[in-house]
Amino acid sequence: MSAVTSPVARTWAALTTGRGRTALGFAVAALALFVVAPATLSDFRLNLLAKFLCLAMVAVGIGLAWGQGGMLTLGQGVFFGLGGYAMAMHLKLADAGPGGVPDFMLLYGDGVVPGWWEPFRSPVFTLVMVVALPVLVATLLGLAVFTRRVRGAYFAILSQVLAAAFAILLVGQQKVTGGTNGLNGFRSFFGYDLNDPVNKRMLYFIAAGVLLAMVLLVRALMRSRFGELLVAVRDQENRVRFLGYDPAIVKVVAYAVAAAFAGIGGALFVPIVGIISPADVGVVPSIGFLVGVAIGGRATLLGPVLGAIGVAWAQTTLSESFPSAWTYAQGALFIVVVAFLPGGIASLGHLWRRRRGRPDAHQTASPAPQVGLDPGATGAVVDPRPTGPRDPATVGRTS
Repeated sequence: MSAVTSPVARTWAALTTGRGRTALGFAVAALALFVVAPATLSDFRLNLLAKFLCLAMVAVGIGLAWGQGGMLTLGQGVFFGLGGYAMAMHLKLADAGPGGVPDFMLLYGDGVVPGWWEPFRSPVFTLVMVVALPVLVATLLGLAVFTRRVRGAYFAILSQVLAAAFAILLVGQQKVTGGTNGLNGFRSFFGYDLNDPVNKRMLYFIAAGVLLAMVLLVRALMRSRFGELLVAVRDQENRVRFLGYDPAIVKVVAYAVAAAFAGIGGALFVPIVGIISPADVGVVPSIGFLVGVAIGGRATLLGPVLGAIGVAWAQTTLSESFPSAWTYAQGALFIVVVAFLPGGIASLGHLWRRRRGRPDAHQTASPAPQVGLDPGATGAVVDPRPTGPRDPATVGRTS
């Protein structure tokens, strides 16, 4: 006769499974963002956290493209900047009023708004471009690169060069981009006064909600057929091609999703921080995005978010006390994680469970096998032919 399990024990058993831990982590994150942080942080610190959430949006996309797809994206600053500058252009035109000219164009230019600026007076057009521009650029670049089977270090260098070129272009076009000063001095956000603390809090809640929605979307992608294909392309690209799939299309989709996340993060960054400049979109910020993801754990769902927020928070906090030493501390932290904890801080739970002799969720689960792809966490391509013992009478025959 089996022992009766109490409801508490059943609930605890459900929470300790892989799906239960994800749901529990998401619930804790929502509680921390929507309840604890607004109740305990000052307006200044809450606005800083909102800024970090925008950076975490970029990290979520990098976790999908790099952690699941193996694409070392060193140029996410480009897509962050495209979304940020699109939003900044609209805010400057809205502050100038109908038919008005942004203040920096009167100072640096001839006082005439360029024709390609005019559509950004529309809020709807701006919101569409915040996503469409990064996705378009990522799709074109991905098709040009991945169809030629460029990957690894070559793709990383190419994406980093793109970020450097984009920053140089912004600096050189001072009359229409503000040059090194960028675009700043925004007074309103879709009709809401940015100097009002209530509206500042509203922006924080928007950023928190968007970030959680991105995490849910990535989780759905990771658990879908596309997620299995993406991991399979990372591990065995040639065998995926042999099975009839186009690895380039799979990579382009993941790269475009990551670009869309970066563009949305950049668009929310602008009203929260109050400025967007070439210093926010160049090579150094792009590497900074990657460092946070690596420290947090690129192959996990919440690792990139926690890593990006933690690194940004530490940079702000430590730089207040040790302005010149933070860069060295960040580099040392990155070296330590790569050398001794390659799975990132998020892998500490996995190591702790192994030390206690408890199997992971993917080791205990046994989903139904699928032809062509390994249903496990690795997603490696498998041979769909049977591997069991054969009838001795059939040995030596061919079909």
